[in-house]
Amino acid sequence: MARFRGTLEGGRGQVSRLGTPKSGLMANVNGWESGVRVSALVGADGCDAFEIEVTGGSNARINSKSILTITTTKDGIRVAYLDDVKTYLYNLG
Repeated sequence: MARFRGTLEGGRGQVSRLGTPKSGLMANVNGWESGVRVSALVGADGCDAFEIEVTGGSNARINSKSILTITTTKDGIRVAYLDDVKTYLYNLG
């Protein structure tokens, strides 16, 4: 049974994909020099969790780095930024 659903739209229209608790779901969106990766998975507590990474794009000039996590908790949605995100993004250029 699907736990996650992702959609993507480009030059050939829209597509969607499903992810199960076991498979999760991952999407990469790249330019030549930079990009993002979004991963959806089930956390250790059984709740939805998402990780967002900055990547080196299709050129893969830099290693990917996690910049943000989003988790669902019994109290709501928790958004956690990595401490050095601003410094890291500043140093990309």
